[in-house]
Amino acid sequence: MQPTIAKPLLPAKPERHRRFGSTAPVPGDKPTTKEQMADLQNHREDFLFPLDRVGICEVRHPIQVRSELAPRLQTSIAAISLATSLRRESKGINMSRLTEQLERYRQKGWAAEIPELCEFAQELARVMDQERAELTITFPWFYERSAPVTGQTGLNHAEVSIHVGYEKGQAPAITLGMSVAVTTLCPCSKEISEYSAHNQRGMVTLSAEIDPSAFSDQDWKTAFLEAAESNASSALHPILKRPDEKRVTEQAYENPRFVEDMARLVAADLYEMNAVRAFTVTCRNEESIHLHDAVASIAYDKRKEEAAP
Repeated sequence: MQPTIAKPLLPAKPERHRRFGSTAPVPGDKPTTKEQMADLQNHREDFLFPLDRVGICEVRHPIQVRSELAPRLQTSIAAISLATSLRRESKGINMSRLTEQLERYRQKGWAAEIPELCEFAQELARVMDQERAELTITFPWFYERSAPVTGQTGLNHAEVSIHVGYEKGQAPAITLGMSVAVTTLCPCSKEISEYSAHNQRGMVTLSAEIDPSAFSDQDWKTAFLEAAESNASSALHPILKRPDEKRVTEQAYENPRFVEDMARLVAADLYEMNAVRAFTVTCRNEESIHLHDAVASIAYDKRKEEAAP
């Protein structure tokens, strides 16, 4: 038998709050309307330095994503950063205007498309009365992936980022990024072992400064995904039956890759994209027979190559 307990005598909720520290509002004499309140952000004086970036980050917000691969239209959740420059004589920016603009674009049904994001950055600079503005959005992009033998489909995803920097009188600067999980099989293990070879999950992260007009005929997300997955030992699949697993395992065995190999091969694909001006590639293997991970990276700027004599 459970022991009996005394029934609590609960006072009314306002009294409970008072007992736990709540107090009545303090009468004040400061203005209560916006027109009468002091505007510290717009105070003008010599504040020593101009600032490169002032704004907000890690704003979680829904955004539409158009895709060359099914599902063609999807809603994803983006982590968004918004910022502008700040003149030396200005004390601060009005940060509420950043989220106000975000809401205006949400109501218009905005999408993660480069022209829309360029328009957003330009308008942000105008609304904030600053020379520069930038936004960065990062979100999971989903795409259908069919198993190689049975054809059963499921959804894979990659982490995608778009950064747009706007400066008055200049064309927007655009950097696109993607992180894709892949399979890698160790060439050394295959070479020295009598049978089998160890493999591991790899992560390919690429970032590229681009000419947006050159991607007009192709979804850049598809191009970046192809660059990452086609140069690994094998792509990952959401659904694999036994015939599929056999095919994927054998494909990996036929295409062994060091992290060094992947970094160079992905770099070659990015180099061949006319829209890409400069890029970085980082490949990281979560080693299956070591306690450490293996990593390789490369950065290349095609504009420097063009400038060479």
